[in-house]
Amino acid sequence: MSITASLGVSEIALRLGVFLLVFAAMAALEVFRPRRQLVVSKARRWLTNMAIVGIDSLVVRAMAALAVPLAAVVAAAYAESRGWGLLNLVDLPGWFEILLAVVVLDFAIWLQHWASHAVPALWRLHQMHHADRDIDVTTAIRFHPVEIALSMIWKIGWVIALGASPLAVLLFEVVLNACAIFNHANVALPERLDRMVRRVIVTPDMHRVHHSVIGREHNSNYGFNLSIWDRMFGTYTAQPAHGHAGMTIGLAPYQSDGPTKIGWSLGLPFRRSGRA
Repeated sequence: MSITASLGVSEIALRLGVFLLVFAAMAALEVFRPRRQLVVSKARRWLTNMAIVGIDSLVVRAMAALAVPLAAVVAAAYAESRGWGLLNLVDLPGWFEILLAVVVLDFAIWLQHWASHAVPALWRLHQMHHADRDIDVTTAIRFHPVEIALSMIWKIGWVIALGASPLAVLLFEVVLNACAIFNHANVALPERLDRMVRRVIVTPDMHRVHHSVIGREHNSNYGFNLSIWDRMFGTYTAQPAHGHAGMTIGLAPYQSDGPTKIGWSLGLPFRRSGRA
């Protein structure tokens, strides 16, 4: 088995294992400690959102088959073997390289997310994620396939330019996926715990603000993992204006059952639409 195949198998096993563990834990907490009452059918939303992530996975696999290996970890191994990227040109302690790579890649994802709201063409794709009228663990994986493809290319560009090691990229991917599921979950953390955790990590209450129908709220709190970027760049909103129980989730033009349908959701970027 080649090094790229070996990395691919290991990455899939680890990422899938952590994903399933965190997903199951947060889904259980949503049942026992829900933050909000859901407004649309959970069964229909989950069916649509899970179908979308299946399509996303097929798109990434097709890209890998038709072009170069596109998994971020494999790209890191490829760059490392050729000495590409900043970190491959300097001699730093291994632990520091990993920490630096994770932080820089987290900023890259924050920047991508900010651009998805600021650039109209990218927003047309990203609004499918925001159109979900409830927010829970499945919202974390509800992204348009075209957005997933562009995100993969963006991420690989940063991995190669940075020269991040395969281990650093794998750790980053695992942490990012786990944090995304955590902060999209419809769970209620104790207020004191939430205040402590959000100093470093984005909490469900912090990210839920980002899914508000109010423009100034959904154009804030872009972080998926570290909360420092929103504080640093002035895009942090502490709480929703109408409270977590009273706020409306989704986009104002799409307060219907449309977002629960897979065809409607996939076709959204190609229809006339407006900002909430």
